[in-house]
Amino acid sequence: MISVWLIAALMGGVIILALGIYAGKLLAQVKSQTLRQTQAVSARNERILESINTIALAVSQEQCNQSEGAIRLTNLLNALQFSQPRDFEREYPALYELYEKVKDMPTHEARKNYKRNEIMRLDIQRAGFELELAAQIKTEAKQLSGLTLPGA
Repeated sequence: MISVWLIAALMGGVIILALGIYAGKLLAQVKSQTLRQTQAVSARNERILESINTIALAVSQEQCNQSEGAIRLTNLLNALQFSQPRDFEREYPALYELYEKVKDMPTHEARKNYKRNEIMRLDIQRAGFELELAAQIKTEAKQLSGLTLPGA
């Protein structure tokens, strides 16, 4: 006759085996999801990097306004995701300085809400900021036009 203890031990073993299989499936799902997320972040970073390279090249070749370039480039740089954060503000100080000086100036439709003389004053002020940082911005834009992702 089979003892109660043997049946209990067998049932316990089956339960432990089932829980182990379930845990393994969950672990495989987490690993798969992590891989998909990593691939999605990499693809997003590649698209952002392509935009950074294009805009930086345009700024370095003076095909794009420096203020507009600074606004676009700083926002794109800040959107990049890395496992180890990078301090782009320290790497590209002139770009970030110009961004800080012009970020609150009205653009596009918002300019229509200002009087003409106020817009001219702001444009002159912006041009002064650009002139002050022109050489540094051009150098930093050239560096950015060749920016690559870690491991690429």
